[in-house]
Amino acid sequence: MKYPKEYLDEIKTRLKVSIVVSKFVSLKKRGKEYIGLSPFKNEKTPSFTVNDEKEFYHCFATSEHGNIFDFVMRTQNFKFGEAVKYLANLAGMQPYIFSKQDEEREKKWKVYSSIFSDYVNFYHDQLLKNEKYSKARDYLKKRSLDKDQVKKFKIGFVEKNPALFNELKKKYQTDDLIETGLFYLDEKRKIHVERFRGRLIFPINNISGQPIALGGRIIEKSDFLAKYVNSPETLFFKKGSNLYNLDLARKLSNKFDDVFLVEGYMDVVGLSKNGIENAVANLGTSLTDKQISTLNQFFNDIVICFDGDESGYKAALRAAENSIRDLKPEKQISFLFLPDQEDPDSFVNKNGKEYFFGYSKQNKISIHQFIFSHYKKNTENNPSSMAIFDKKLRSIANSIKDNYIQKYVLEYFLEKIAELNPYTNQNQKKFYTKKTRSLEATKKHFKESQSLSGVELKEFSLIYLIMNNLDLMRNYIHLLKNIKLFSDVNKQIFEKIIFNLNSVDDLSIKKLDIDNQLIDKITKFAPIKHILQNKTKKDHEVLELLDDIIRDLNNYDLEFRIQELESKFSKDLSETTFNELKELKKKQNIN
Repeated sequence: MKYPKEYLDEIKTRLKVSIVVSKFVSLKKRGKEYIGLSPFKNEKTPSFTVNDEKEFYHCFATSEHGNIFDFVMRTQNFKFGEAVKYLANLAGMQPYIFSKQDEEREKKWKVYSSIFSDYVNFYHDQLLKNEKYSKARDYLKKRSLDKDQVKKFKIGFVEKNPALFNELKKKYQTDDLIETGLFYLDEKRKIHVERFRGRLIFPINNISGQPIALGGRIIEKSDFLAKYVNSPETLFFKKGSNLYNLDLARKLSNKFDDVFLVEGYMDVVGLSKNGIENAVANLGTSLTDKQISTLNQFFNDIVICFDGDESGYKAALRAAENSIRDLKPEKQISFLFLPDQEDPDSFVNKNGKEYFFGYSKQNKISIHQFIFSHYKKNTENNPSSMAIFDKKLRSIANSIKDNYIQKYVLEYFLEKIAELNPYTNQNQKKFYTKKTRSLEATKKHFKESQSLSGVELKEFSLIYLIMNNLDLMRNYIHLLKNIKLFSDVNKQIFEKIIFNLNSVDDLSIKKLDIDNQLIDKITKFAPIKHILQNKTKKDHEVLELLDDIIRDLNNYDLEFRIQELESKFSKDLSETTFNELKELKKKQNIN
């Protein structure tokens, strides 16, 4: 099966090489790299290295070298398709289902990327070499940007009366040129116009470093032109899914735990000029959960550093309220507010790299602290205002998707409110404090849960649901037949439960004779327990949940059977195998 490049790039985006390799090899950090014993040869002295920045592993003992796909194929004896499916599951992605549309999409991508490369290269070269572009070069000098930065970020300039469209028409179809968003049709004049005429252009690259969109900035003040414009969304560019400079910044994730999220392209370039490379910019939209999720793949602390004015503060608040929902254990979102009328570019130019890092360390605040302080300063000391304040903070805390982070943030808010109001109901405070886990406990639980596969967690939910509804399940035991489990331990527990449901009249969890440690593990990690806690546990609700779990497990089974047949078909190419594979894929699409 041929996989689209975007799908494979997404897997690589989500998974560091060290994360994949550490599933099979014990790694230790050494400088910029990780080192461990070779999985390809018995050895006592470590010769196996992993470099997240360069996205490869290398074994000095055997000369084995490659990326995450190569590693899984080589160590697990997987074919490429099997490696892709394994890594997609590890990355939390859906299995890829091939369609005829993908061939067309791949063809479009080749043309799209070629047009963008030609466009970016042309105007970048013109900016560096053409005398007509001296005004643009003077502007960059005023912004203290030298040729090295222009080359590094491949900055270009589109003149006011460009004629590149006619040149590109000799090589590409008009419809393809329009689809890139670089050009549009002026209906009145019936001519094709370049969207970025009269602007500096900053290429927005995908994770692999290929240009997929542009940001444009005017170099002269204007009362009727926007200072910045971005490419419109296209088949290959979504503003809420991309970040400027992520392709370069992500390579530094083994060196830095944090990344600075700034507002503009010039901020990123200015920080880079001063030696601060771990910076990205959003693309003129509110921060999205997709952008947060992407940054979390590489960095542990996202430091949002917007301009030190009112609009920068408002943008930061929107970012805080949008992004707190996706806060995860072991990940932080912090805010750094600069002095009034300063932006990251101007601030670093004035004060230098070291001062900026020191200022950041001393002044950044965590996301929940920022939200609390914002609403506190807008709250008056009276019952009505305090009630609104309390309600708002509870609502924000309850919006957090991760249950443990949600409890921690809620506890923080309640404790801070109690400090403001000494008459807070102490019993209420004790109740929440008792229910809330400490952050350390949260981190421990998260680490443990990360070692479990999606299939195992689904099996835990099945067993948990049955164990807590034994009397009901006895009446619907026929629903439990022909369920395939994949973990040997879970399979044994499940079979023991089924046997006892058939043979023991007054059945209880104690009578199941299952190791208490196993029961504790299932109870601890079964995702469904959080749903059951909020349910009335009516019979029909339990059966609906059971039906959902069975369907998911059957889909897992179907996926594994498809994998086996694909492997078989690659060897014998028989019509029988092909037809069987086709029928299974039909079932997969139905489910």
